[in-house]
Amino acid sequence: MGPRLMQAQTADREPTPGPSRKREGREEDETMATTVKARARPAALTLTSGAEARIAELMGRAPEGTIGVKLSTPRRGCSGLAYSVDYVTEADPMDERIDTPAGAFFVDAGSVLYLIGSIMDWREDDFTAGFVFENPNAKGTCGCGESFMV
Repeated sequence: MGPRLMQAQTADREPTPGPSRKREGREEDETMATTVKARARPAALTLTSGAEARIAELMGRAPEGTIGVKLSTPRRGCSGLAYSVDYVTEADPMDERIDTPAGAFFVDAGSVLYLIGSIMDWREDDFTAGFVFENPNAKGTCGCGESFMV
């Protein structure tokens, strides 16, 4: 297992020559430096075409200075967490950014762990309209469906 595991870990690495340096009066060549190829990270959640269309509508009538829409999960409701969608005027480097045809969609950094693997959709019927979430992390919801727990 030792040698085979070592080969699997270093298969995507290429040695790159490093600068020479002196240590304790002798010169060493740093040829052990490696470059690791990073793969693209999947988005925290999936937006359906309905959700993207609704985000496009929101961005079309957004206040001046708006750079996108942000999803967060503030502590609220009977079960502890609720979904909240708001306009964003300034990007937070800690937030997850998902670029959509409609514009930038942000996921609050403190909410990402509660939302990984979720699907966000926009649904309308005769009585209601709103974003609907299929969240595999939710362990329960309140009776009215406004909040969830993880």
